[in-house]
Amino acid sequence: MTKRPYIVGIGGTMREGSSSERALLVSLRAAEAAGAEIKLFAGPDLILPMYAPGDSGRTPEAQQLIDALRRCNGLIISTPAYHGSISGMVKNALDYTEDLRTDKRSYLDGLGVGCIACAAGWQAAGQTLAALRAVAHALRGWPTPLGAMLNTSQPMFDVEGNCTDLSAKFQLKTIGNQVVEFANLRNAQSARAA
Repeated sequence: MTKRPYIVGIGGTMREGSSSERALLVSLRAAEAAGAEIKLFAGPDLILPMYAPGDSGRTPEAQQLIDALRRCNGLIISTPAYHGSISGMVKNALDYTEDLRTDKRSYLDGLGVGCIACAAGWQAAGQTLAALRAVAHALRGWPTPLGAMLNTSQPMFDVEGNCTDLSAKFQLKTIGNQVVEFANLRNAQSARAA
């Protein structure tokens, strides 16, 4: 029997209940329904000092994120598109993966990474998704086959945060399931090798 995968979600904005945070929650809930333990880092959790190479001092919040990334079996990232790319807050959080560079599993090596881009238009969503997938590759992660581009110029969440757009809901749930599926495959492979 393989261990229950631990999936971390990073995303959102400073505004509680933002579209990117709600989208991330849909994917994380799908991962949880597929058997994963989940951990969300959103909004206030991502108010971290700017990552500074060579500065080893870490706030408790930054250390909590680093510890979760070190432990996780998969990652889901949801970002708003700010001027055609990833938000600074999300990118700064991802920069802290540099603390994992000398670990046995460096950076996000071998982890499934679900990527979600939310924008008030398709062009920015597409550019941002491509940028997010490039960052995942640079960190040695494996972006899931499906990445979500959500055009949030039209309402897609109700007041309770439920996704009311069927296409978006399908994309987000698929991403959560793919990250868990990949984590389970990797866990089974590790168990066979042991």
